[in-house]
Amino acid sequence: MLIRIVKMGFDPSKTDEFLHNFDTVKQQIRNAPGNRFLELYRDKNDPSVFFTYSHWDSPDALEAYRNSELFREVWAFTKKLFNQKPEAWSVETLASLA
Repeated sequence: MLIRIVKMGFDPSKTDEFLHNFDTVKQQIRNAPGNRFLELYRDKNDPSVFFTYSHWDSPDALEAYRNSELFREVWAFTKKLFNQKPEAWSVETLASLA
């Protein structure tokens, strides 16, 4: 499994646009082949900074999503709202305590 974390900073006047669009597409993203989990977080100190946290079956599943029409549409809309360069990490779980 692969975990993907993406940090996005938005123009503060554009966060509602982002949230509305995310609400519209979140189920499609979650239902993408190979996606097992999707969450959206908002920074407690800067409400214009968001993180997506997703689980993918494999790097190939994530890459297939990134090459999909859905991703192209979502990213084209979202990147117009940024006020800083997004950052992304692909990580693996080393320990998990519940």
